[in-house]
Amino acid sequence: MPVPGKVYLIGAGPGAQDLITLRGARLLAQADIVLYDALVTPEMLALCPQAEKILVGKRSGQRSVAQQVINQQLIECAQRAKLVVRLKGGDPMIFGRADEELRALEEAGIEVDIVPGITTALAAAAATKQPLTKRGVARSVAFFTSSTAPEHSDHDAIPETDTLVQYMGGREAISTAERLLKHGHQPDTPVVVIENVSRADQKIHRMNVAQLAQGLGTPHGPVLVMIGEAMRPRAHQQFDNGISGTIATQLSA
Repeated sequence: MPVPGKVYLIGAGPGAQDLITLRGARLLAQADIVLYDALVTPEMLALCPQAEKILVGKRSGQRSVAQQVINQQLIECAQRAKLVVRLKGGDPMIFGRADEELRALEEAGIEVDIVPGITTALAAAAATKQPLTKRGVARSVAFFTSSTAPEHSDHDAIPETDTLVQYMGGREAISTAERLLKHGHQPDTPVVVIENVSRADQKIHRMNVAQLAQGLGTPHGPVLVMIGEAMRPRAHQQFDNGISGTIATQLSA
């Protein structure tokens, strides 16, 4: 029986091609097959022109390939190719369903390795020039998402921490803000919303929790929501990609 190939779970980073790691780019250039997410950009795929490319996109709120099917595709690809890449937006180990894929590959006896990527929260902090921690203001950060597995659909808790970063937060903006207000957060708590972080169509919007409760309209790309006193702008901070106080309608403009 032929020895199966090796699978690499690679983080593509937030979107910009030059934010992938050198290791990730090198492996893409060597890959026989690349299974990639919907958020992976054409520029990123240009790094692997030799590879067979398979879209296994998963987008919040949209029809997508079932995770079990993706797992099976990974196994089948490893059985017919030497080097298989599972290319994921951001970092594979942060909201990337890596656990399901690792379990499936390990149970099938297929060797797997992981190449980290820049997770969207860190790219957003850099793009907005807004540190997630700040001495005397914020010493803890939590990443969370409201997208859960069906068996955990009633999981509604928001972490108790100084800075909150909500992934895939566009559709959940109103409910997130309402829960924050219900649990004692002040209406004027600063919020930074960033859409399509690191890409050419990146948009940054500053508001507060009360304004977040009005919703974010219909964003045209993935949205990250950063909440907490660490998001309060500095006195001389420039807003090149957004205007302080902008709210929902401008996100979808």
